[in-house]
Amino acid sequence: GDAQSTIPGLFVIGELSGYAAIRREVPFGEERSRIDLLLESPGREPCYVEVKNVTAAVTGRVALFPDAVSERGAKHLRELMRLKARGLRAVLVFCVQRGDVDEVRPADAIDPAYGRTLREAIAAGVEVMAWRARVTTRAIAIDARLGVRCP
Repeated sequence: GDAQSTIPGLFVIGELSGYAAIRREVPFGEERSRIDLLLESPGREPCYVEVKNVTAAVTGRVALFPDAVSERGAKHLRELMRLKARGLRAVLVFCVQRGDVDEVRPADAIDPAYGRTLREAIAAGVEVMAWRARVTTRAIAIDARLGVRCP
């Protein structure tokens, strides 16, 4: 649902900290989407955040997204570009749930349309970042910032 958190500093990702409220699964956009997180504070531009979980990897410490054709993923990128074009903050976060990679790349061989749309989104000013999540039986914790490369 539209759960909300008002815990200051909830985010450990510095670029996304400092917002007073977090709303989840908020309807938005022209293509009938839901944004994963909407960060809000009085007197501050809202920040729209889409999170993609990354589980696939290849040799050379490279994670790939998506692991299957993802029209939904491309749709979310188009929505983020529209938000950015309206002057709003639009962010894509790749959450990498494996410890054997150092960067994320688009899986062009699996979904070339997603790769093209990701490159367009970056060129349009959508903020794209990747973070590794360390998963244990006790917790899931953000571990390290990873690179995002679109060769």
